[in-house]
Amino acid sequence: MNPSTLPEQPRLRIAVLNRHFSAKGGGAERYSMALVENLAARHEMHVFAQHVDHQWPDVTYHRVAQPFARPRWLNQLWYATATWWATRRGFDVVHSHENTWHGQIQTVHVLPVKYNLFHGRQGLAWLLRWVKVMTSPRLLAYLALERSRFSVKSGRTIVVTSATLVPQVLEAYPACKDAIEVLTPGVERVYGVATEQEKSASRLALGLSKDGFCILFVGNDFGKKGLATLIKALSQLPTHCYVAVVGNLAQKPQFAAQAMACGVTERVVFLGQLADVGSAYQAADCLAHPTHEDTFAMVVLEAMSHGLPVVVSGEKYCGIAGLLQHGVHALVLVDPMDENELSAALLHLCHESVTFARFELAALNFASEHLWGTIARQQGLCYQRIAAITDH
Repeated sequence: MNPSTLPEQPRLRIAVLNRHFSAKGGGAERYSMALVENLAARHEMHVFAQHVDHQWPDVTYHRVAQPFARPRWLNQLWYATATWWATRRGFDVVHSHENTWHGQIQTVHVLPVKYNLFHGRQGLAWLLRWVKVMTSPRLLAYLALERSRFSVKSGRTIVVTSATLVPQVLEAYPACKDAIEVLTPGVERVYGVATEQEKSASRLALGLSKDGFCILFVGNDFGKKGLATLIKALSQLPTHCYVAVVGNLAQKPQFAAQAMACGVTERVVFLGQLADVGSAYQAADCLAHPTHEDTFAMVVLEAMSHGLPVVVSGEKYCGIAGLLQHGVHALVLVDPMDENELSAALLHLCHESVTFARFELAALNFASEHLWGTIARQQGLCYQRIAAITDH
């Protein structure tokens, strides 16, 4: 059948739940923002957030009050309750990126709390962990919300952002198996390799050295994303190599002290959070992402859309690595905590121009297969299916 003869799909009213709707947030925030932007022309999109730093045509923003900044678990309960009340009627689909009990679509960006608490624990260790849970209002709140989030309900779809996250979700909540769908992050477009003029201009704007080999690190949790290992690896690299760090500066003192201890203070530049990370991608020569835990790692895909060769942790630690072939798409680390393996990979990129150019092309080709436009269409079909079930 000719697509033009298909009946027009109805315009739906969609509620999107995400507490921090800002590009300065992490991968979950950028994921939800990208979907909203790509679906706004097709559906009536309503964002319910406590913090909004985003403007997009035809999107309606609903500010959710935050009477409890601390403790976080109490704020999470408040947000879940407030958004349930605000979206309990008048919407075709409620799409939650948060730990809430309501929402026909629940997009899961991180490991379940239950998995983190109980994975690998048996006997006395399991019992002691339950004692800890039962004496912690914080853990009880998170687990109660999460259990309801993963409960099997008519029309509920649980979207996970990488295939590597599925086994962990099923270990914690096996009953939700048939409700799971995988919808990986994407990129808006393939930007291409920055020209020398673009690279120089971006480095100047960011206060980076015009010369030298710039290794980019992007992540708000410096510890979890492996900055300590990268700093150690940097001390083994030639002096013209330096690291540009993008992310929350709250942890800067600890890692600045480490850089001083390793003798690389002048070669580690902390840029803070950037509203547009694109300038950092243009300024860099490669991306290092020796993360200890990432369900996908959007930053890797974003870097590849700019043609940056990447060094990234293996699939055990990073979801996107399950889609990458070592030596073809990227350099994949067996042990992201091994500074010798990391420094060897970075040295290879720094010295081998032919290999470097091959990785640039492979990165662009890989990114072209993961565009937000395609992913948003898949999400839109999910909306249509759920709305049809709800109508009946």
